Amino acid sequence: MSWFNDTGDMENSSALNGSAPQPHRAHVLDNPLRMYLLGIIISICGNILISISLNIQKYAHVRQARRGSAPYYTSALWWTGVALMGVGELGNFAAYGFAPASLIAPLGCVSVIASAVISVLFLKETVRVSDIVGGALAITGTYVLVTFAPHATSHITAQLIHYYVMSWYFLVYLLVEVLLFCALLYAYKRRKVKHIVVVMLLVALLASLTVISVKAVSGMIAESIQGHLQLIYPIFYVMLVIMIASCAFQIKFLNQAMKMFDATEVVPINFVFFTASAIVAGIAFYQEFEGLALLNIFMFLFGCLLSFLGVFLIARNRPKTKPQDPDFIAMDKIPSERHTDGVQPAAAPQTYGSLAAKLMCSSRTHGDS
Repeated sequence: MSWFNDTGDMENSSALNGSAPQPHRAHVLDNPLRMYLLGIIISICGNILISISLNIQKYAHVRQARRGSAPYYTSALWWTGVALMGVGELGNFAAYGFAPASLIAPLGCVSVIASAVISVLFLKETVRVSDIVGGALAITGTYVLVTFAPHATSHITAQLIHYYVMSWYFLVYLLVEVLLFCALLYAYKRRKVKHIVVVMLLVALLASLTVISVKAVSGMIAESIQGHLQLIYPIFYVMLVIMIASCAFQIKFLNQAMKMFDATEVVPINFVFFTASAIVAGIAFYQEFEGLALLNIFMFLFGCLLSFLGVFLIARNRPKTKPQDPDFIAMDKIPSERHTDGVQPAAAPQTYGSLAAKLMCSSRTHGDS
């Protein structure tokens, strides 16, 4: 891909060659490396803030349960966690405007590592061998995928988004995704197939639309802030509606998955499926792997695989934190009873993983308090 300083240079070059300017080549950033690194830093900081916020909320729930005091939403500490999560969410949203979607999504493993470290240091959870090995694999995988990820970043304008939407390979990708989604939804709703893979595939297919629309909305807002107004184009509002709708349905299916399956299953599977869908969406819509060397593609996928393994090891069989409820009565303390289980269900487990999964785990914990 040729690099041009601005649209005018592109048009002059095209005129000399006797060809019309190509929209997807006319908006390449002047300093792609600086914007690329900025997106990585914003994403990492956002994921760390989200991890901190989730652990703060968890601590607030445990403290409120032990004290038997007012509901969690009256706690200033809990609201601090919510505020930090909002800031982290905005950071992740902004990062899509500066770096390829196929890079930002795998960086969600940073939150897994941060959550594990925070839970050990501040919540006094036990350090396991799998945590150390998983953390090492996740860090190594993150370094590899950042190094070999596609570095080409373009100005996200309404003209560029419209060009991508009308490209034939995205239309084919969208058709396949819609057919697959309908088949899975039919199996889930009508045939009552409640397998975790079916539910998480539904989430992943919605997540691909979320990634595409989030990057489009974030990029066009960034362009508007820089003085190139994009909010006057209908495509901006189309992408905004897609972003909101896909997020809403994604959360709905995640919530159902959290009710049917254990969080230690949902979180790593969701991270893997979400990351894979984001990478495929980046390839199909934003053409992020165009011109990328075969070695770079292989090493990028290898880095993703290492991150996946790390997340599975960290999230697998996480210890569950039970609040010390003064009303808890063990069955073995009741005369003439031999049962050893408690009379009420266990508290919701601490969870780690991608952003959407963590949101649902958090909401589930809130509902149980």
